[in-house]
Parts: sequence; structure tokens; C-alpha cells
Amino acid sequence: MTPDATGRRRAAVLGSPIAHSLSPALHRGAYAAMGLHAWSYEAIECGEDGLAALLDGLGPEWAGLSLTMPLKRVALGLVDTVSDLAVKVGGANTVVLRDGRRHGDNTDVHGIVTALTEAGLDAPLAKEGASAVVLGGGATAASALAALAGLGLDGAVLAARTPERAAEAADVGERFGLAVRVVPLDRVTEHLPADLVVSTLPGRAADPFAEPVAASGAALFDVVYAPWPTALAAAVERAGGTVVGGFEMLLHQAVRQVALMTGRDDVPVAAMRAAGEAELARRG
Repeated sequence: MTPDATGRRRAAVLGSPIAHSLSPALHRGAYAAMGLHAWSYEAIECGEDGLAALLDGLGPEWAGLSLTMPLKRVALGLVDTVSDLAVKVGGANTVVLRDGRRHGDNTDVHGIVTALTEAGLDAPLAKEGASAVVLGGGATAASALAALAGLGLDGAVLAARTPERAAEAADVGERFGLAVRVVPLDRVTEHLPADLVVSTLPGRAADPFAEPVAASGAALFDVVYAPWPTALAAAVERAGGTVVGGFEMLLHQAVRQVALMTGRDDVPVAAMRAAGEAELARRG
């Protein structure tokens, strides 16, 4: 049963660390624009060891949870049902709570696909012989590989600091029919040029690759959203390349979460974008 605006409903983002999360601004922006004045959304610090107890303690007023690191994998074993996509990706970033049951889903892949499509990169990536290089080998890299497969790419290079630890992400890509070649991160320039470079590296970890990536003529998707632009994004922009920032992925995965949690399809993307941008501006 889909709740309406008259009953108290709660949602939250969980993870550790969580204080930096932009999700509260995005979801609250949606609720305000949708007239869901009885809905609230908060950020809760929660590690892997605390997730089971937290889920067990939720009352009937809870509509859903957004999950960030390090909870996406462990959540798969704590829900009653799970989407095929979340199973294949190996992680759930969304838990929908309805009728006393927990349903796990993944909206990260949708966020990446939508962000790249809006930037006009879907057609180039679907062409025969298109190539992509993904920097990093963690959970976000796995979602990126799934998204690239969904956009029609046949293969990708996965460049990780420790290639052995990127095996799980590579397996995800292959589950989606993507031929994945894992290489050491410090040798990534040997695999340029490419049509698209995806950086899932945190902070300034991608800075050393800024100039080589820019010189290669590749488009860039950088999952970092603050501070922005990163050195990598700035270099590609100066070179005239297409740049997609992490805010676009975050926005569109949150749009899908709001739809899943509220049961409504009239999610106000523009209002969520404005709320997120306002919060980033407030943070300086």
C-alpha cells in the first residue's frame, strides 16, 4: 500500500562515515516539492556490525533506507527479497520497507546510465569498437561496469591499485556480458586513448592521471562531487572534452530511490537538483 502525505513516514541514509552525505538534501527537496510534508529523511551513522540490529528496530512508519559504504554488500543478506540487478552487482544501496518486509535494490547503475545518457555519451559508447577505462576496483567501479554494459559496451579496462582486489568488480562486469581486462593503476596510460574514462577513485587519487587522460581526448565521468571540479575534470574540460560529475549520478540514483520508497513516479528531478546544488553551495 502506498502511503500518502497525511501519515508520518520516515527514511534515512545509513553508512560510515555519513555526515558528509548529500542524500538528505536531495530527498527532502523531493518531499517538499511533492507535498509529502509528513515525510522526514535523516542521516544515521551505521557500520556493518550495526545494520542488522538497526533494521530489526525500525517501526511501521519507516518507508526506506539509502545505503552507502560499507553497507551495500552486507545488506543483501538482511532483506526478504532482492532485485536481480542488486544480486548481479553484488550490492544493494536501497532498502524499501513495506508491509513488514524488506526489499533490497540497486539504483547506482540507473544513476550512472542516466548521467551518461543525459551528457550524450550513450550513442558513442554503443558504437562497435567503443572503449572505456575504469579507474578503481571497488563497489562503485562494479556499478560503473554494469552501467557500461547496459549502454552497449562490449569490453572495458579496469585499472586498480591492487589488481587482485579488483577481481570482484571484474566478475560483476562479466556477469553483464562485459569483457573486463584488469591492469595495474600505475600503467593505465598504456591503455589510452579511450572513448570514456570513468574515475571511481576518492579525493585527489586521480590527480596524477589528469594530463594523460585530457591529452587522450577521452570523455570523463568522475564520481567525485565535492570539491568540484577535480584536477582530472578540470584538465579534461580545458582540453575540450565532455565531463560528467558525480553529482549527476548521485542525483539520479536518489530520484529512483524516491520513486521506490514513495511508490510515486512524479519525482521532481529539477527540485532535487536545486536542493542538492544549494546544499553544495552552502558548504562552500
